[in-house]
Amino acid sequence: MANKLTRDRIVDQADQLFYEQGFEHTSFAQIAEALGISRGNFYYHFKTKDEILDAVISHRLVRTNSTLDNWELKGDTPIERIRSFINILLMNRAKIKRFGCPVGTLCTELAKLNHPAKGHANELFSLFRSWLRRQFELLGRHDDADELAMHLLASSQGVATLYSAFKDETFIQNEVNRLEDWLTSIANGGNTQSEEI
Repeated sequence: MANKLTRDRIVDQADQLFYEQGFEHTSFAQIAEALGISRGNFYYHFKTKDEILDAVISHRLVRTNSTLDNWELKGDTPIERIRSFINILLMNRAKIKRFGCPVGTLCTELAKLNHPAKGHANELFSLFRSWLRRQFELLGRHDDADELAMHLLASSQGVATLYSAFKDETFIQNEVNRLEDWLTSIANGGNTQSEEI
């Protein structure tokens, strides 16, 4: 039990540091120091940084699935559930402002590094994509559900990136409002593309 607790603490700390500093710029020593554990204890659980990365991505996938399940429980309609996705920009804006989107930044970094784990990290986006596609299908948008899901994912990533760059509170609130207006239009049979945004 103590071993599992230590391993979980390492994964949590690595997750935070990978987000705040980037995977490439985070060392074993920094993770161990942040936790106050010995290098030997650290190496007992993870032999390489790639092993930690794999555990972090798996941890994020579990957490993302849990979030999506929670939105399913709380939202009575597909519109309400999709709004939960849109409003995550506001709920997480303090972290986004400092470090960007945790999914986007990790996927981008691993793609730049051509890291073997980039496909595993992309599963995070795939989770959101398939979940959003299902919600749009429930809205009756069977023919363009995937296109709508990708459009919303792309829009939210763009908002997160620009908010992180400009730190403009008015911008992020206005963009969330525009995404909500677009969603209402889509629910009423509007077009897919960003003319409504």
